[in-house]
Amino acid sequence: MANSKANAPLTPAVLHILLALSTQERHGYGIMKQVEADSQGKVNMGPGTLYGSIGRMIEAGLIRESDKKIDPEMDDERRVYYKITGFGQKALAAELQRYREVVAVAKQKRLSPSTFAYGI
Repeated sequence: MANSKANAPLTPAVLHILLALSTQERHGYGIMKQVEADSQGKVNMGPGTLYGSIGRMIEAGLIRESDKKIDPEMDDERRVYYKITGFGQKALAAELQRYREVVAVAKQKRLSPSTFAYGI
């Protein structure tokens, strides 16, 4: 049952948050900055989207709060760090595999952005 939930498609916000947490634990602001960097500035996640998603992701078991402080002397003690769980890693891997399969189909059909000139 848990494995089938790990294979469920992710929302774009959840995908970006899991990617941001895939390499290290981060606090909310750190997640927002990493998402912006990973997307080359194309995704700017606001606090409402971020913390709403984080709450749902904790409830779903994709991430959890961490007791670890990366650098307590440099960080505000009130910051909450989050880390990806094993279930979150499986969900991220399943989503990335879905993307790889879609790209493979597009390559097989030799599709490119210029292919879609439907009357434009």
